[in-house]
Amino acid sequence: MACRSEALKRAPLAVTIQSRPLVLFRGSTGAPAAFSDRCPHRNVPLSMGEVVNGELQCKYHGWRFDPRGACTAVPGLVDGEVSLRSRCAETFACVEQQGFVWVYTTPNVEPTSAPFSFPHWSEAPYSSVVREFHVEASVHAVVENTLDVPHTAYLHGGLFRTAQKSNVIDVVVRRHATWAEAEFIGEPAPKGLIGRILAPGGDVTVHFDRFLLPSIAQVEYRLGERSHLFATSALTPVTDTETRVFAVVTFKLPLPGWLVKPFVAPIATQIFAQDAVMLRRQTAQVKRFGGEKYTSTELDVLGPQVTRLIKQAAAKEAPAEGVHEHRLRMKT
Repeated sequence: MACRSEALKRAPLAVTIQSRPLVLFRGSTGAPAAFSDRCPHRNVPLSMGEVVNGELQCKYHGWRFDPRGACTAVPGLVDGEVSLRSRCAETFACVEQQGFVWVYTTPNVEPTSAPFSFPHWSEAPYSSVVREFHVEASVHAVVENTLDVPHTAYLHGGLFRTAQKSNVIDVVVRRHATWAEAEFIGEPAPKGLIGRILAPGGDVTVHFDRFLLPSIAQVEYRLGERSHLFATSALTPVTDTETRVFAVVTFKLPLPGWLVKPFVAPIATQIFAQDAVMLRRQTAQVKRFGGEKYTSTELDVLGPQVTRLIKQAAAKEAPAEGVHEHRLRMKT
């Protein structure tokens, strides 16, 4: 995910994905386009330029590029061919969907699949809250943090769960070629402020944590028929140790969405902010000690699954077919 739709207006927008500087702009139809953020002429940032008649114009010499990256104007050139291939901008396919702009990160290639679709987006009676965060941590660290149950009782104590553990539950862990999930069976409604909002009367929850390649982390809670919540984080790697988090909390509750939103938004923001501080400190220590050195237990439910999927995808290995499943128990 490159940005929210509302962030891309008339002016070009500079973003960084996987350490690659990009520039986004809207063509004459309003559809987004993405280029490498350098003019092929003299390498100045195209994001310094402006959009003229639906084309991106470089501020240095006025070269102009259409949304397909073709050079359409070289001011002052009389006899030469304007649209030579060497004068084209490097392009990245874009899709605008559900109020977000997604970029396919392989240059000059059309995507082979659609972007992730947020569940129940704009669907009555669901409401959604969107927040954006910049986190000093790798995508893997952010995913593991998002899907890690044990830390919530300590880092978010009082907001989400407490340190008192009195219930033993079963956890079913499943891994597929492109996703992994943990199903928490028999979990009571979470304690803390979030639990009181989700289930004011208390109830047993249906709880899933999920990771979807390449970088989607999702937590789902259902309490009876009236309460249902998805907290989905679309993670964009800025660099190896910086991640932009687009957090979408979609919910339906016994109370009207307009009444609950003012409470959900600040609580969600506080939880994400607490995580961001801890992840920044974790990243600093990893750098300080020269790399990761982790010790894990069965309670690190999805961490090993996420690591395996990311490494397989990066190495372009053929994953094992089917769904692989195992069970464990934990105290909450």
